[in-house]
Amino acid sequence: MAGVLGCFAGRFGRVEPRRAAAALVTGLLSDLEVKTCWQLAERAGHARPDAMQRLLYRAVWDADVVRDDLRQLIADRFGAPDAVLVVDETGDLKKGMHSVGVQRQYSGTAGRIENSQVGVFLGYAGSDGHTLIDRRVYLPASWTEDRQRCQAAGVPDEIGFATKSQLAADMITAALDAGVPAGWAAADEAYGNSAAFRAHLREHGLGYVLAVSRSHLVPLDGGKARVRADRVAADLPDRAWQRRSAGAGSKGPRFYDWAWLDDVCTDADPDDGGRHSLLIRANTTTWELAFYRCWTPRPASLAQLVRVAGIRWTVEEAFQAAKSQVGLDQHQVRRWDSWHRFTTLALAALAVLAICAADAAHHDPADTALIKLTVNEVRRLINACIIRPIIDLAHRLHWSQWRRRHQARARRSHYTRRLNLELQP
Repeated sequence: MAGVLGCFAGRFGRVEPRRAAAALVTGLLSDLEVKTCWQLAERAGHARPDAMQRLLYRAVWDADVVRDDLRQLIADRFGAPDAVLVVDETGDLKKGMHSVGVQRQYSGTAGRIENSQVGVFLGYAGSDGHTLIDRRVYLPASWTEDRQRCQAAGVPDEIGFATKSQLAADMITAALDAGVPAGWAAADEAYGNSAAFRAHLREHGLGYVLAVSRSHLVPLDGGKARVRADRVAADLPDRAWQRRSAGAGSKGPRFYDWAWLDDVCTDADPDDGGRHSLLIRANTTTWELAFYRCWTPRPASLAQLVRVAGIRWTVEEAFQAAKSQVGLDQHQVRRWDSWHRFTTLALAALAVLAICAADAAHHDPADTALIKLTVNEVRRLINACIIRPIIDLAHRLHWSQWRRRHQARARRSHYTRRLNLELQP
């Protein structure tokens, strides 16, 4: 934990905001159920929430610079040439109309149109771990066209309207310009359907596996014909499908049937030097289809594309951990700066959990009787050993091992059942 906090401690010119930031991150890692400024201040022993609120509103520090330090720390720890940059968005439900970016809009959290605030995030999946490394709040046109409303929320005058795919492209560019090692990008169809986003990735020489909608028009025969993705799948023979795992899941290998149309789907620029292809995934039981536009600067194998497609789910895991473990969605702030400051410190708390889990898996001897430490279990141990040490620590460690042993038995049973089902004719 000290390593993560230490990487940006020097960004606070005064000791008071530095201490408040450390207390806020520690509070986010604590076992508090609600993690607003009031609860975090009370847990830190403050008589009032003023220090926490000042940190997020008036204190002098640059959240983007702290973000840069945190991103570099994660790249140093998890960096790999074939790492994957994953973009996605998540929404927080809001009741009022004054929080920055809030309006009635589709929220994946609610699964419907709700009054919500949406943030676009960049995840990083490297050699032995993954977490979130960047964030942007999405400002709808109803905000950017109302400069008085933006001014009231502290939105800088130079900030104009940008689509979610443009925000994602900006974060990827910033990461690559900062030297973050990556070979791939992955995203869902909200980003894969954007030709401008795909072209942006190709300009950076970044291979991609991007989901697209079933109605997406796939350019075939050098762009002379455009066919719906689901029609392309319907015309494939049985021999076109191969069963492969997209990675390990909680209940075993995630087997799907895959079809790969190599060296097709050429976009507007046929001379970009890479290979375009269409990847189709089919659920082995329901035959529900998913489609991916792929591009690689060099020839790639089906196994590589399937791996990247499977890694996209790490951003969903990161969102779940960030909200359930470090209170990413529990901020009660309205202003532009405050949102970015709270979110950046929440990403720092999430990085603590991700790095500790990876370090434990790397240093501990392999024990098939126990599952690897999860971020959830790491947070429990941080609370028991550091934040609020308990007298009978051996008792708490015993329970930690019991949980991991029980989960390992359950996982082995799920794996055996899943493999038996896959082997059935």
